Amino acid sequence: MANEDYYKILGVSKNASEDEIKKSYRKLAREFHPDRKPDDKQAAEKFKQIQQAYDVLGDAEKRKKYDMYGAGFENMGGGNYGHPGSGPIDLEQIFGGAGGPGGVDFGDLFGSGFGGGQRRTRPRRGRDIHSEITIPFHLAAEGGKYELSIHRGSGRETLTVTIPEGIHQGATIRLAGQGEPSVTGGPPGDLLVKVKIAPHPYFKRDGANILLEVPITVTEAILGAKIDVPTLSNGEVTVTIPPGTSSGAKLRLQNKKIKKKKTKRRGDQLINIKVTVPKSLSEEAKKLVEQLAEHIDENPRNNLWSL
Repeated sequence: MANEDYYKILGVSKNASEDEIKKSYRKLAREFHPDRKPDDKQAAEKFKQIQQAYDVLGDAEKRKKYDMYGAGFENMGGGNYGHPGSGPIDLEQIFGGAGGPGGVDFGDLFGSGFGGGQRRTRPRRGRDIHSEITIPFHLAAEGGKYELSIHRGSGRETLTVTIPEGIHQGATIRLAGQGEPSVTGGPPGDLLVKVKIAPHPYFKRDGANILLEVPITVTEAILGAKIDVPTLSNGEVTVTIPPGTSSGAKLRLQNKKIKKKKTKRRGDQLINIKVTVPKSLSEEAKKLVEQLAEHIDENPRNNLWSL
């Protein structure tokens, strides 16, 4: 996505505020979410582009660098010796200090003027490369494959990263041998990929559990009801709201979510109930509510503050 316009992807202007960017991202994420279009490859690619664009424009520091240098700013400076702004070349950092682990004796490289020794150089592994990706919420929960594009020499290369099921925010995945090549004949370094997880439009995560806030009406709370709620990967399921349910009550769908690393058992989906109250009522509805109040003797504040 080096040549992509992140502002265009999110459908906002370059002067858009943080709130405008976030609002547009959430709208597009819902529209192209893989759960809504499970067999649409174009939608999946669009969703990936939306996540990458928001990862940059949703971060004030990254957005500033993007506006100055374009999408390639993330690859500036890291190991680009002699690149403007990268500072002077430190030969000991490149070849390793003589006497250090795997270090190179400068007398071996440049002749006896640096010590006159005839010792052979010891191979030193190449440098590690650091990268960062932002993956969709469902991919972090379920695991899968993610394609990462990196600069390699004068071009770009696409690598497939295996995302383990239940990966956490900030975790690092190591791709062995995908770092910089060694300059002394040793093995190449590794590619260290830091993982960020994009927020979901309505699911949240709590350890191995998935949280979902579900609004219900006053009558559903009083009388009970059966309602359909979404799950992260199993479509909608029907749950029963018990009569007399209050806001803050939690319903549990067992073994629906992320596999716990130690026990290998899956967490649960927790449904947090939120009772919604209508902002306006007709005169007839008000009279019915008043009649209902006359028949309800329970006072939820009784003995609440008694000493």
